Amino acid sequence: MNAFNRLLMGTAIGLAVSVTSIAAFAETPGNMLVIANRIDDITTLDPAESFEFAGSDVSRNIYGKLVNFDPLNLDAGYGPDLAASWTVSDDGMTITFTMREGVTFHSGNPVRAEDAAFSLRRAVMLNKTPSFILTQFGFTADNANDTIKVDGNTVSITTDKRYATSFVLNCLTSTIGGIVDKELVMANEVDGDMGNTWLKTNSAGSGAYSLGSWKPNESVTLKSNANFYAGAPAMERVVVQHVQESATQRLMLERGDIDVARNLNPEDIAGVRSADGVAVDDELRGRLMYISLNQKHPELSKPKVRQAIKYLIDYKGMQDSFLKGQYVIHQNFLPATYLGAVNENPFSLNIEKAKALLAEAGASGMELEVGVREAQERVEITQSLQNIWAKAGIKLNITVGTAKQILGRYRARELDVYMGAWGPDYPDPHTNAGTFAYNPVNTDEAKATGLLAWRNAWDTGGLTAKVDAAVIEGDRDVRAKMYQDIQSEFRDISPFAVMFQKIEQTGRSENVQDLNLGGAITAVSYWTVTK
Repeated sequence: MNAFNRLLMGTAIGLAVSVTSIAAFAETPGNMLVIANRIDDITTLDPAESFEFAGSDVSRNIYGKLVNFDPLNLDAGYGPDLAASWTVSDDGMTITFTMREGVTFHSGNPVRAEDAAFSLRRAVMLNKTPSFILTQFGFTADNANDTIKVDGNTVSITTDKRYATSFVLNCLTSTIGGIVDKELVMANEVDGDMGNTWLKTNSAGSGAYSLGSWKPNESVTLKSNANFYAGAPAMERVVVQHVQESATQRLMLERGDIDVARNLNPEDIAGVRSADGVAVDDELRGRLMYISLNQKHPELSKPKVRQAIKYLIDYKGMQDSFLKGQYVIHQNFLPATYLGAVNENPFSLNIEKAKALLAEAGASGMELEVGVREAQERVEITQSLQNIWAKAGIKLNITVGTAKQILGRYRARELDVYMGAWGPDYPDPHTNAGTFAYNPVNTDEAKATGLLAWRNAWDTGGLTAKVDAAVIEGDRDVRAKMYQDIQSEFRDISPFAVMFQKIEQTGRSENVQDLNLGGAITAVSYWTVTK
């Protein structure tokens, strides 16, 4: 059995395999794209439930949406996908989509307005973590059939009040906007779950690829859709291997075992730049690296303690050393390039100032637990925090785990401190304002796990109302200024220390062309790739 037959059967190089023990493979086939990436955060492939980075990459290539992005022209914004066109009612509350004719699901079933309505209603009714992206428009399990309607070849959605049309459409480009095959999904329903259990490990889309296999923490294989309405992809197979270590990814890329390495650290990027047949792409992404403080903790809930923590971070030292070239200092919740983004970065390492603030707050001798996913740069950031906080009398105990383990505890409000990353769900400023600075019900019973403010038990100090006002403002310039003002206040009072924005440095074989990772909106597309 050759190497690529083994690969397609799910055999992946994992952490247990050392760099020196990797066998030599032949160059990847011309009709296959092989990617090394950290994919241990995938917990489900159901578009109504998936809410992690790697899972969104898979979903975007499997599921069409009513509106979507052209990967070759992201600057154009959203455009038609499974909907060929749409109209907006005079009151701005109803958008009616006309479905594209002649599109079929992978099963062969036609893509209908009924499937689109079912998919959106289903996402609302299942009420999984990303459901807030739709329910923020007033959709509920009780009213979904009345607010999401089908009429022949059209599907209409009616929101609870007038929003900027661009805001609504931007939300429909997110993972939860994926349109599923109603007939296939409901044929696999179990105990009223609307096919959720089955869709965790299967696919029912109409996109460029269907799911071949998913082996958690090992690999995902996608198979091309020869009937994709935009044309069959050149890559007949896409295999994404879970490879945790940067050094392993580098060796695999240099030996031709993979086509793309997505998690190379600065040292390995420097190394592959000089390798024959390898290119490096630098792309500013929307992903932010941050730490957050649980406001249930009696000491961390003190305003001066929150301020002190922001002066106990060596932003520049980390940017210029182990994060060099891959992250830039950014202390605001809107990524650069988004409407309302600002570049003010007022905090810098100042241990004496932090110690004075801690003393004024009467907080000394704290011992805290920080949770972090087992990813190299995140662990290194956390270790830097641990060393510096010790100088201010704070003992930071690091708990490293899988993404599922750490995220589970974070979403349950169990961690004192969380060290992690956040990426926008759609290309509108509300995507981050509506989670970092928005928390209308701060009770445990609310279980608003999609809101970072809720995860940290923070009532937002009045910012929730300001976010509500900004999301309905129709004047673009006024709306941008509102988000700038919100971020200024957020930096000062919040339990979040936003630290860095991601610059993704991707190593790829030079023969791989038109790989699109989606810029700040993180819309990864494999169907444009050629070799």
